Amino acid sequence: MDLQALIILLIIGAIAGWLAGNIMKGGGFGLIGDIIVGIIGAFIGGWLWGVLHLPGIGPWWLTSIISATVGACILLFIIRLVKR
Repeated sequence: MDLQALIILLIIGAIAGWLAGNIMKGGGFGLIGDIIVGIIGAFIGGWLWGVLHLPGIGPWWLTSIISATVGACILLFIIRLVKR
């Protein structure tokens, strides 16, 4: 993985983690926590996007942010179920 791909991954992860924290009506985990949640969510969302054979939405970066946000929301939902 080159430096540019790593920076893009971190930016998309941060955006997705922040969006998921706002959607799920909970406080975020801070910048680093949001990035981690977003990156893990990107893997979950990307896998789910492929399994469901969903089409791309606009440019690649928009599809990436949406799928990562969906995955991060799923991750936050699971984390909150486990915390209870």
